Amino acid sequence: MKKDTKIVNAGRDKKWTGKSVTVPVYHSSTIIHDTVADLKWAIKNIKNKVMYYGRRGTPTHFAFREAVAELEGGHDCLVYPCGLAAINAALMSFLSSGDHLLMVDTVYGPTRALCNTVLKRMGIETTYYDPLTGANIIELIQPNTKVIFTESPGSVTMEVQDIPAISKAAHQHDVVVMIDNTWGNLICFNPFEHGVDISIQAATKYIVGHSDAMLGTITTNEKNWLQLYDNSYYMGYTAAPDDINLAMRGIRTINTRVKQHEESALKVARWLREQDIVELVLHPAFSDCPGHEIWKRDFNGSCGLFSFTFKEGHDDAITAFLDNLELFKMGFSWGGFESLAMSFYNLKKERFGNQWNNYGPLVRLHVGLEDPDDLINDLTVGLNHYKNAM
Repeated sequence: MKKDTKIVNAGRDKKWTGKSVTVPVYHSSTIIHDTVADLKWAIKNIKNKVMYYGRRGTPTHFAFREAVAELEGGHDCLVYPCGLAAINAALMSFLSSGDHLLMVDTVYGPTRALCNTVLKRMGIETTYYDPLTGANIIELIQPNTKVIFTESPGSVTMEVQDIPAISKAAHQHDVVVMIDNTWGNLICFNPFEHGVDISIQAATKYIVGHSDAMLGTITTNEKNWLQLYDNSYYMGYTAAPDDINLAMRGIRTINTRVKQHEESALKVARWLREQDIVELVLHPAFSDCPGHEIWKRDFNGSCGLFSFTFKEGHDDAITAFLDNLELFKMGFSWGGFESLAMSFYNLKKERFGNQWNNYGPLVRLHVGLEDPDDLINDLTVGLNHYKNAM
């Protein structure tokens, strides 16, 4: 089946849906077992998507897990209350005191904070590496390196990593490769075709797609499934059935929505490139974005998230720009139907050994499902206020 057909049918096995078109929402903490034999059977088959206890899952959970794993190309999937919870569960399931973690230096800010606080306190060492390292990452692998964490494109500055080369180097030393695949969603990048072992998503973003639920997912290959499953259960992770229901609804339209996000974002990004006050548009589809050739080789398209930098400016000008946008709202998310703008990223401070070389003011945009001409008009007003504040 082609992608659109898979998206409509994934997770719709009759054992989950019965005679309904959609998967019913199960609100249940306690599962009743009629006989001792039934209970023993459930215990024996607990990891095979059978109802045992609410935290282990219901058909609502099982159908969604099955859908995400199929569409992302992995063995199986678990669900978490948010994207950061999924990142935490993945790292904590495969790292122990005394281990070494290689973390991409363009990573999502809260992931960096997790490494620098909780993991550090637990005696786990983190080394931040250049996102464009590629196969040379093998030189950074230590005897106690257990995980290489990737995020491609990188948060805010959008560098695209050579995931196949990193995976090949990692597997020579039995190191687990993880990716935050939220930008790649279920459409733009298939991590398991490129050597990744564990794929993490903030399903809050494009999978849910409507800015009304928080959710995280982890999909793994078969080799790493049981370790993730057991540790996630020990740590008590689960997700609410209503949020999963909203995410399953989002899956059915994700390809249509992402295509529209991509088309509109490219139109806005091309317009921004023509503005005299804009220095650089950081969009993987553009040839001057670091890693563009890798994006062309490995990705199936792009989404609505990209960044751009001004040639010059200061905080007052950025404030004037943001305060005078109407359609682009300020908010700490993306992937929903609405357009968002955010700035005030201190890349000089956040980066460790791999400095960001473009120090002009940076703005990250998420282009939503509004008409792109209206969004361009909105940005025009903002840019004029930016110039007047200079």
